[in-house]
Amino acid sequence: MIKILRYTEYLYLAVAFFSLYRIFTDWNTDREGTYIFIFFAVVSLAMFAFRRNYRKKFEQRKKDNQ
Repeated sequence: MIKILRYTEYLYLAVAFFSLYRIFTDWNTDREGTYIFIFFAVVSLAMFAFRRNYRKKFEQRKKDNQ
């Protein structure tokens, strides 16, 4: 279960990097379309931080109970 949570963290990070790539490549050509990618990047980075924090707390709780 912990390994699945770790992979989902990095999935959010991959979505954030892809969104940042699209922001930088499309900013001058289609500025209106890049706002959705800004939103995706911010939400993905926030979810990465939240999931990472949650997983570390879960691991610490599991370690303390043993």
